[in-house]
Amino acid sequence: FLERYAKFVKERLDIEQNYAKQLRYRHMYNNYTDLTIKDFTLQFTSCLSFYSILNELNDYAGQREVVAEEMAHKVYGELMRYSQDLKAERKHHLQEGRKAQQYLDHCWKQMDNSKRKFERECKEAEKSQVTYERLDNDVNATKSEVEKAKNQYYLRTHMADESKNEYAAQLQNFNGEQWKHFNNAIPHIFKNLQGMDERRTVKLGETYRSFAEAERRVIPIVSKCLEGMVSAAKAVDERRDSTIVVESFKSGFDPPGDFPFEDFSQNLSRTGSDGTISNTPKGDRDRDGGPGSRPDPKHATSKTKNKLWLFGKKPKAPSLEDFSHLPPEQRRKRLQQRIDELSKELQKEMDQRDALNKMKDVYEKNPQMGDPNSLQPKISETICNMEKLRSEIHKNETWLSEVEGKQSSRGDRRHSADNHHHTPQGRESPEGSYTDDTSQEHHTPHHRSTPFDDEFDDDDPLPVIGHCKALYSFDGQNEGTLVMAEDEVLYIIEEDKGDGWTRARKQSGEEGYVPTSYVEITLEKNSKGAVTYI
Repeated sequence: FLERYAKFVKERLDIEQNYAKQLRYRHMYNNYTDLTIKDFTLQFTSCLSFYSILNELNDYAGQREVVAEEMAHKVYGELMRYSQDLKAERKHHLQEGRKAQQYLDHCWKQMDNSKRKFERECKEAEKSQVTYERLDNDVNATKSEVEKAKNQYYLRTHMADESKNEYAAQLQNFNGEQWKHFNNAIPHIFKNLQGMDERRTVKLGETYRSFAEAERRVIPIVSKCLEGMVSAAKAVDERRDSTIVVESFKSGFDPPGDFPFEDFSQNLSRTGSDGTISNTPKGDRDRDGGPGSRPDPKHATSKTKNKLWLFGKKPKAPSLEDFSHLPPEQRRKRLQQRIDELSKELQKEMDQRDALNKMKDVYEKNPQMGDPNSLQPKISETICNMEKLRSEIHKNETWLSEVEGKQSSRGDRRHSADNHHHTPQGRESPEGSYTDDTSQEHHTPHHRSTPFDDEFDDDDPLPVIGHCKALYSFDGQNEGTLVMAEDEVLYIIEEDKGDGWTRARKQSGEEGYVPTSYVEITLEKNSKGAVTYI
């Protein structure tokens, strides 16, 4: 029963732990606060109150964990230790009982053996007596035969007397040990077992109390958590929240003006005494909306409908990658947010690359610590991720510049480089083929050139600024690219400008572009203007 109760406590504390885990702040944060923390929603008192409630719920979950820990240590753990002690003590008492029973059985066997011996000796003495008497009465028996039978009779009688004494002593000893066994040893053992069971019952009562105390001790703190939730509920201010909504989403547009009167009776002949609104000057009529400048009710309605969609059907707009379906200010915020997120990811990748390079240097200086070549695949993967993130950042920066109307010279250069990616055949890279970006098509509507048009018009060869080693083979099927084999060493004559391509020259003098992520670049320290993007 004690072990079954311990199992019950274990199931209860598991329930408490799982309950606390489900209530923990991180779980609630992932499920709920991600939906409310975005943008400006934490300005609302209702959201702030909900956030406070989640914090209080986090503390509440902590108290449930305290309950589980108390039950685990002071109830379940104590019960399991006490159960082991009881098993050892019970085993000891049972061993004592078995020993007492074995000793009593041993005394009985000795008594029984002496009894059987006494019985055998008596029978042998009786036989020797019959033989002696028969020979003593036989006149034909010699004196020596009679004397021999007499001696045998006396010997057997003496042995029977000794067996009798031994049997009497063993019987007395057995009776004494049997009295001790049933009057002292066995009652003592049962008394110990009874005391052990009483202590077990007392221990169960103590653990019952600890089981309740574990939860009763946290009730004051749980009450404070609930009071905090009530206080958070009272802090909700509906007027402040509605003011925030009004200030954040007000359109700034003036209400539409009155529609002008349209007079279709101007062609009718009227007398001078007819004073009607047709006497309005023609210029005013044209300006206010006469027949020649009739307003478009459909256009006005659609314009108003788009602004007041809250009371009608919301206009459907596709969710585009560049957020062009959003108003300018909202589009700018979303693009800036995405750029910030991509920048953080890029910084993480750069930190990882630096760490891998440092580790590689350590391995190169101390080969016994590890193989530097084992880090190269991870470094290459990190570089590929960096190039991918830079491309995404550049694309979003271009869209952001369009929104803000501030195209920088760097943005123009990167935009042209980004257009180089969209070749008719596509370009291979470690992470896959480049695809056309439909959002960029309006920049080059009538001309789609290869990425390296007019790149080799210079008469003078460019100076070498470094060298690179090919990590992968590259077929160079497109115009302007350079074929290279794995582990081939090339000269660098122009760095990556952010478009993912590096201009290189073979030892034979052939020049062309290779994917930056396909090579391991080493720039010369004395090269002027050497700036790398990897």
